[in-house]
Amino acid sequence: MTAAMAFPDSDDFRSAALPADPASRVVKLEPFNRSEALSLGVELELQLVNTHDYDLAPYAEDMLRLMAQTPLPGSVVPEMTSSMIEISTDICHSAQDVITQLSPIREALIRNADKLNIAVVGGGTHAFQQWHERRIYDKPRFRELSELYGYLSKQFTIFGQHVHIGCPDADSALLMLHRMSRYIPHFIALSASSPFVQGQDTQFDSARLNSVFAFPLSGRAPFTLSWKEFEAYFERMTRTGVVRSMKDFYWDIRPKPEFGTIEIRVFDTPLTVERAAALAGYVQSLAAWFLQEQPFEPTEDDYLVYTYNRFQACRFGLDAVYVDPASGQHMPLRDHILMTMTQLEWHSEALNATQALGELRTSVEANRNDARWLREKQGKERLLAEVVRQAALRFRGGA
Repeated sequence: MTAAMAFPDSDDFRSAALPADPASRVVKLEPFNRSEALSLGVELELQLVNTHDYDLAPYAEDMLRLMAQTPLPGSVVPEMTSSMIEISTDICHSAQDVITQLSPIREALIRNADKLNIAVVGGGTHAFQQWHERRIYDKPRFRELSELYGYLSKQFTIFGQHVHIGCPDADSALLMLHRMSRYIPHFIALSASSPFVQGQDTQFDSARLNSVFAFPLSGRAPFTLSWKEFEAYFERMTRTGVVRSMKDFYWDIRPKPEFGTIEIRVFDTPLTVERAAALAGYVQSLAAWFLQEQPFEPTEDDYLVYTYNRFQACRFGLDAVYVDPASGQHMPLRDHILMTMTQLEWHSEALNATQALGELRTSVEANRNDARWLREKQGKERLLAEVVRQAALRFRGGA
């Protein structure tokens, strides 16, 4: 178990962390490394709950110790609070590769959770946990973030899926990032699985992203289409002392120069690893369309409707209104998702993602996502602990 922690005095922390001379704070951005175009990587943040009342339980350290004893692809690492862990794949080449790697990791998680008498659950939020009861995981960066962000760090006990997509070069990565931004509402609605917070139905399909918006460096990336301009922006930001590495940006999509990828961060963690793999296949198919057909040029004006579209998707999920950034046309987001899936058919077939997109299409046509599944369970059971128990079964493949 993680022991209660003693943080340094706030003033000591700030003076130690920030050199007085702005010029000495400047950090150069690392080079954008080579990666295979359209390669994939998936990260999933997961909940650890006890099997007594299905509240979050601080078992991350115990779970990490047991998982370290099993050879697996990818990695399993701690997250901000001690009731969370993050699993990730190695480099994948298709949605099928993703599920091939996530499946044995899930099996090991289930085996080890049974040994600890706990359960592992997907979803973007825990339905009824109380943020003030959470413990910060004992790791220097998490202690530092807790010191800086105060109670927000415990409210960051939320659970997301991150998808990395390999880009041929740095400029292509920025072009990919801004093209992908038009599809942020699609990603939010398809993955939404966080309708309940602190025991209440928020009326949002994805309430998780409201917690992310509280952080000062969240939202969209600056509109730069050349890596040289992005490097200059990064260095200006480090000069202010507000930023010291790319990790300090909580953008919806951010470049990851060390991997040669862009990282999409708006997905709620789905309730199953199968849906996580299908979402990765959707991203990969979009990326292939962008690279091979160059279907449109992103502009700064795309972002005039970015926050509105993002809100609509968080609030209403598949029932949201989508405003096309180029034409200004309003249409049901559900229709726009289905339209893009039709556009992507050739690319998804070439990437062996036809089944993945087919599963997503079926759920969209039925107007179903994980948020709706959770609400339906709560409507029937009238007990959120029972909903979490059934979500744990769903993660195991049993519901």
